[in-house]
Amino acid sequence: MDNPYLTIRISQLIYQRSIPSPLNSTTPSFTYLKPFKTPTSLDHPRRLQSQQRRRAAHQAFLRRKSCAIHGLVMLVLFETPAGFALFKVLDEGKLDKVEDLWKEFTSAESARKIVKLQAFNKFENTSDALSAATLLIDSKPSKGLRKFLRAHCDGETLAVADSKLGNAIKDKLKIDCLHNNAVMELMRGLRNQLTELISGLAVQDLAPMSLGLSHSLSRYKLKFSPDKVDTMIIQAIGLLDDLDKELNTYAMRVREWYGWHFPELSKIVQDNIQYAKVVKLMGNRTNAVALDFSEVLSEETEAELKEAAVISMGTEVSDLDLANIKELCDQVLALSEYRAQLYDYLKSRMNTIAPNLTALVGELVGARLIAHGGSLLNLAKQPGSTVQILGAEKALFRALKTKHATPKYGLIFHASLVGQAAPKIKGKISRSLAAKTALAIRYDALGDSQDNSMGLENRAKLETRLRVLEGRELGQSAGSTKGKPKIEYYDKDRKKGAGALITPAKTYNTSADLLLEQATDSTRSNTTSEVAALPKKRKHREAELPPSEKTVDATPMSEAKDAGEKRKKKRKISESENTNLQVDDPVSGDKSEEQIKKKTKKKKDVNQDEEVPSKKEKKKKHAEEEQAMGDAVHKKKEKKKKDKGRE
Repeated sequence: MDNPYLTIRISQLIYQRSIPSPLNSTTPSFTYLKPFKTPTSLDHPRRLQSQQRRRAAHQAFLRRKSCAIHGLVMLVLFETPAGFALFKVLDEGKLDKVEDLWKEFTSAESARKIVKLQAFNKFENTSDALSAATLLIDSKPSKGLRKFLRAHCDGETLAVADSKLGNAIKDKLKIDCLHNNAVMELMRGLRNQLTELISGLAVQDLAPMSLGLSHSLSRYKLKFSPDKVDTMIIQAIGLLDDLDKELNTYAMRVREWYGWHFPELSKIVQDNIQYAKVVKLMGNRTNAVALDFSEVLSEETEAELKEAAVISMGTEVSDLDLANIKELCDQVLALSEYRAQLYDYLKSRMNTIAPNLTALVGELVGARLIAHGGSLLNLAKQPGSTVQILGAEKALFRALKTKHATPKYGLIFHASLVGQAAPKIKGKISRSLAAKTALAIRYDALGDSQDNSMGLENRAKLETRLRVLEGRELGQSAGSTKGKPKIEYYDKDRKKGAGALITPAKTYNTSADLLLEQATDSTRSNTTSEVAALPKKRKHREAELPPSEKTVDATPMSEAKDAGEKRKKKRKISESENTNLQVDDPVSGDKSEEQIKKKTKKKKDVNQDEEVPSKKEKKKKHAEEEQAMGDAVHKKKEKKKKDKGRE
């Protein structure tokens, strides 16, 4: 049995086939008959779990057998508030029965038969205990623990309560570590009989040690946890909002209360803090003339206040009432001072915790976003679309329920970049700002640097985008729909808009002057030329039309021509008569004017009488034209059908 490989192989056969062990005849034989196999995707989950348990038990068995062959010892590392303890396992056979292991630790005598204290490393002070505990929470061995294990673990197997800690010890110290259900049950037994197994450690000493270490550890984690640092910001912004509400209610109460005595003061002094200072300084309005308000008010406001105090319509107030009003003013001023201090504190905290977020949206909006999200880390997990509408959840769900347009911004609406934008661009700017804000939040929450260079750079980009969007809107209003202005050719003769101021004025043309007789002749010639030109156009149109449509449109068009020509001739004759009368008899102006008016009235009446039947005739003609057109179309269809039938 000198060959270790042969002994391990024999132990495997013993485990699989229940052969009595030649190494130790007192150990019970195992009854696992099925050999191990690699799990496949077709195996049931319960079967996989059972195979994993059997494999773990098999590995523990092989480890114990190899320890027994090579003379190795299993040690247990146990952490206490006083220091680290190493226990030596005396009877490893008891670890095979995990379910019955707790019975061995019911008394101190039975526990001493299984384990024995081999070494103990005591903490020197509370800081050493705190540093070791914090490293153990992160599954890292401290410097003192590494020295302790190098001194007392030389080739032994070490049982640990944390598998990650065991991997770290194995990588750094090259010590084999063990972690399974048997080890965890052994740890429970050691914790139950700890004071009996370690001499000099009483229950009275252990309880305050554990309590003090837990308190210092919790304080340390709260101090340096990234999740808990922003709680101060959340509380500060909540208190700031509450102070604003209280200040507003207190200031309104001061105005209403003192308004019975001096009602004109509320219109003269608009600011609430200045109003409280004036009321506290003045007291009764009769004292206003003799007081100096230069520290609180401007000269114009002070003069107006003194004039109003002399002629005020307010009622008289007792000294006791004025004393209570002054106390309320003191409360308002104290709250305003504390509010200013709190704002400075919030500003400093935001610049240290979230500098990039502060550079983008400001201290108040950034703090409200963190408070609404719960913490900076929770806010970093949200996408830009969620950051955009954060604070407008009620409006969002109302819009989804009623199938209306969803909101474009929430708390981010109060940022300065969104406030600078025009109403049409606010949605686009808020979307861009939300995307950059989400990046800044993640950088602040998870990044290492504490500068605001990223936030300032993104803010500059957003400002340029805002200017581009505003320029595009101006281009759309001035030019075409795509933002590009329409290019129009310059015409010096056209007088429209600003071009009329640029083009030079034309000189006066004397040859263009005409007398009245020449004007009438020219108008007659123009009208005759227009009348002569009309039939040519109509003939050209008739030539383009098909022959069937010409026949249909011939009669109504000719009638309309005749009626129009008659009306034009009548108007021209009347105009010529009027002009002749004015030229021939310039002296008898009054009589001629009266005659002209009478004639024009008569002609208007005649024209109205003629126009009434002409409208009816037009309707009849229109109906006849439509009927004729329909008949022509119907005839065309019939001809086409006949032609197709012949073919």
